[in-house]
Amino acid sequence: MSERDPDRAVSQTVRAQLALRDLILSGRLRPGERISELGAVETTGVSRTPVRMALVRLEEEGLLEAIPSGGFMVKAFSERDILDSIELRGALEGLAARFAAERGVSARDLEPLKESLAELDQLVTQDPVSEEVFSSYVTMNARFHALLTELSRSAPLIRQIDRASALPFASPSGFVMAQSVLPEAHQILIIGQDHHRIVVDAIENREGARAEAVMREHARLAARNLRLALRNRTHLDLLPALALIRAPVAE
Repeated sequence: MSERDPDRAVSQTVRAQLALRDLILSGRLRPGERISELGAVETTGVSRTPVRMALVRLEEEGLLEAIPSGGFMVKAFSERDILDSIELRGALEGLAARFAAERGVSARDLEPLKESLAELDQLVTQDPVSEEVFSSYVTMNARFHALLTELSRSAPLIRQIDRASALPFASPSGFVMAQSVLPEAHQILIIGQDHHRIVVDAIENREGARAEAVMREHARLAARNLRLALRNRTHLDLLPALALIRAPVAE
């Protein structure tokens, strides 16, 4: 095997993983649908070994469930599953903000986060907020959260945040697009941006407890968005993955 073969295997695994994840989150693979290794090979155009690794990774992410007889099944989620994942991500991001505040961040290192904050400010001041603006917000918001996490200067914590954010619907922008058509949309963006502003101020002033509390509360906006999205399932085109969430059983 050449030195490049391991890198190629990783690349093929990632390719298969992304392709299969897209099929699940786009709603083209339904909850309970079986995915065989051979079927995944045909779907992705990737050979069996990387596909096998990709399926295992998607199981680790929580999108698939192993079937005792072989293969995997697309998993369905309860509202509680997702709320717990959001809470976990918020706790970890809160710890990252606390580390950044207590360990100290230079003005130079804080500048990219402030620039990201200013870019988000320009978006959220628009009213009404278009679907295109929400789409841009998703990208900018992800960058803000990534920059904040990096300021913790804790490689183990960053790895855990990445893992938590990969859980179904747990990322900082998991429900933003579904939120975009709701009457409360602009209000929630303004609240979220205020959280961003406060956490930057807390980090700059080395207020660790304040920074942590704000980020934990900030994550709960995603929980609010989840409830709004589930109440308004008429806009499944904006978040087809909502089909993976089991409707609550009527009492």
